[in-house]
Amino acid sequence: MKITLRRVCICAALIYLAFSVYATYIVFFKTKAVNRVQRVTKKGKGSVPQTAGPTHLKDVPSVEEGEWNPWEEYEKKNTLSPKDQNVILKNIKDYPSEKKEQYFKVQIWGKAAIGLYLWEHILEGQLNPSDPTAQWRKGNLHLGKIHFSFYTGPSVVPKYLPLDSTFVVLVLNGREEQKITYAIQWLQHVKSLVQTHKILHVAVVLLGSEQCNNDWIRVHLQQNGGFIDLLFLVYDSPWVNGRDIFQWPLGVATYRGFPIVSPDNFLLNSERPYLCNFLGTIYKNSSRETLLSVMREKQLEKYCIIAAREEWLPQETSESLKRYQNSLLNSDLTLCPVGINTESYRIYEACSCGSVPVVEDIMTSGSCGNSSLNQNPPLQLLKLMKAPFIFLKDWRTLPEVFEKEKKMSLQAKNTRRKKLVEWYNNFKHHLKELFTETLEQTIFLKGSM
Repeated sequence: MKITLRRVCICAALIYLAFSVYATYIVFFKTKAVNRVQRVTKKGKGSVPQTAGPTHLKDVPSVEEGEWNPWEEYEKKNTLSPKDQNVILKNIKDYPSEKKEQYFKVQIWGKAAIGLYLWEHILEGQLNPSDPTAQWRKGNLHLGKIHFSFYTGPSVVPKYLPLDSTFVVLVLNGREEQKITYAIQWLQHVKSLVQTHKILHVAVVLLGSEQCNNDWIRVHLQQNGGFIDLLFLVYDSPWVNGRDIFQWPLGVATYRGFPIVSPDNFLLNSERPYLCNFLGTIYKNSSRETLLSVMREKQLEKYCIIAAREEWLPQETSESLKRYQNSLLNSDLTLCPVGINTESYRIYEACSCGSVPVVEDIMTSGSCGNSSLNQNPPLQLLKLMKAPFIFLKDWRTLPEVFEKEKKMSLQAKNTRRKKLVEWYNNFKHHLKELFTETLEQTIFLKGSM
């Protein structure tokens, strides 16, 4: 028994001695391997050293050596829970970016007078020079994420147009054959720019045919293999779908110099001396002859400003334009009979002056009518926007309208006038948003510039 105990003690002593020798070797002879995280933690504990010079960095490998990663132990052990990781990622995303907001450049080439209605009346842009007879006019405007540049005038030709954008909006006139030939030349120029990748996106604002016969441009639409992404088309075309073809208003006659009318207290609250006005051309066998006949038969002319002519005049003198504008400003109502199309400049000019349009609500001959988007022609865009007009199917009901007008108080007329002007401003603002947002969607959905 004694021998066994003795042997056990000797073995224990030998083991202890061996451990002591090994420990001595570890402590005094083997190089210390300090965990990098521990080194950082140790140095970070307690008060900050009074000196922060190179002596405190001599044991730390440089970043350029690609060795030091104070978080490598955490990464290896994956100590962060998924919840903690999501919180960190969210904080990174929410951190304010120093990157400046990006604008996309869009050029508008105005080769039809409706381009001025788009730029000045809807987008509310300015032009330099302000002289409408200038050969070359330009404007710049920021709307949303788009920086617009507008060019118009007789000297705006492909040879001299500076192209600093990959999105071009072309404003064209397609009412008659001569205008269509000119428009096609511009389309061919734009097509060549698309084919050479100088332009990525193309939109067209088109004053189309008054009978909606616009087949000449169909082949150029992207839906038919062409290069036109978007088409903003005047009149009640059955092509309108609200995706890549949109109905666009005729607007005021900028080609005759109709101005931007700013509503003031006199325009909104004054008593107007005339009940109605009509200054225009009387076409043979048209409803306009019926209108004049009713006015004379019922002796309504004495309440209105009536100036009829037998031949249409494309240009106005300064005197005739002033006389026409004064008739709108001095009348509660503006009679708007149909012409070749139901939509006329007169409707929008009356709205500008606070004179309620009395619109002949009938379809004219041609290909205009229902579209997949609207089923209420004519004037589908105006009706969709709930235009506060007086719609008549037959001019023989006009005397009933006059009887109601005679009984209406000045306060009621002024209230109606203010609502009309407010509606028209909202109408133009809606078109501005539609135009800019549609262009933005085209840019972002089909690739940025």
